[in-house]
Amino acid sequence: MIHRRSVSPSVSLALLSALLLAGCASSRDTQVETPVVAPVPVLPPAYSPAELVGRYGLAAFHKPEDQARTENAARSQCRQPYVITMGPTGGVMMHLADQATPEELRLKGGPGGKTYIGPVGEPGGMQDREIVSFDGRVMITRWIDPEVQGRYGTSIYVRCGAEGTKPAATRSKPKPAPKPKAS
Repeated sequence: MIHRRSVSPSVSLALLSALLLAGCASSRDTQVETPVVAPVPVLPPAYSPAELVGRYGLAAFHKPEDQARTENAARSQCRQPYVITMGPTGGVMMHLADQATPEELRLKGGPGGKTYIGPVGEPGGMQDREIVSFDGRVMITRWIDPEVQGRYGTSIYVRCGAEGTKPAATRSKPKPAPKPKAS
């Protein structure tokens, strides 16, 4: 005669819980760790924010052969200049793509001596634009995001009233003709 021994429900529940817990603990050990990506070293930008502050004529082009014509068009925009000012914490106040209000952006140095303008974050982020060239008078920038670059093109900022530009023409009233002398 065989006697069966019954196990109480609370003991069964405890055994089942222990087995499940052991399974969870062992599965953690088999996970592959994600490699740590080394942070990009902080590099100084080629220009200081103060160098960018000023009033600019602004225009953009999509084809490189249009650059000279676009620079002249930008120069003519000085009647309604794009104004870059210092931000409250040392950046520059400029617009991001598709934004109506300017916000404080940072100048960020990147690998290869590149300089970017954009929100706080890694240099060359999708909201950044690269300063392709800047000689103190003409600044050329291109957007990093290809979709934004396709819509806005490459921007040319021409400093208004900078050395080497013609002063704005002013119209003066013609002088009246001298009165004939009475004899």
